[in-house]
Amino acid sequence: MATTRKPTSAKLSEIKATVKEKAAVEAKAAAPAEAMKAAPGEHVRKLDKHGRAYATGKRKNAIARVWIKPGNGKIVVNGRELKVYFARPVLQMVVNQPFSVADRANQFDVECLVVGGGLSGQAGAVKHGISKALTYFEPELRKPLKLALFLRRDPRIVERKKYGRAKARRRFQFSKR
Repeated sequence: MATTRKPTSAKLSEIKATVKEKAAVEAKAAAPAEAMKAAPGEHVRKLDKHGRAYATGKRKNAIARVWIKPGNGKIVVNGRELKVYFARPVLQMVVNQPFSVADRANQFDVECLVVGGGLSGQAGAVKHGISKALTYFEPELRKPLKLALFLRRDPRIVERKKYGRAKARRRFQFSKR
């Protein structure tokens, strides 16, 4: 059975020095992470490993997953160009509204996947997602987008059909005889 000897004072001071050095290195590595933490109420930049900002937009029954990155203004919805997917000019205008309010036209490429609802709801969901993603990419854009009410989810949805009714509120036709 081997016996362990206590380290000498020189060895102890060497071990303490290396522990202190490791702690200092860890503190320096943690310093940028601490600096990234925002004060309460302050918004920080949120990007993924590809340098894109991601957000989810919703309107009616439509849900849009949106990724934005710096580019030349190319917008792709479900694998198709904006003008092909949203053929009506009004819907194209709705999707581009956040960029015009933020004064960032043709500065970001957008890729989004949309499911549910109709085309109008999907355009509103993409608009909501782009607005949120812009605030994650550039937190200083939050104020103009919030003033334009683009960060608020439109809560209006179709009312459910009730029993004893023809539709949500419409009654069956009354027959006197």
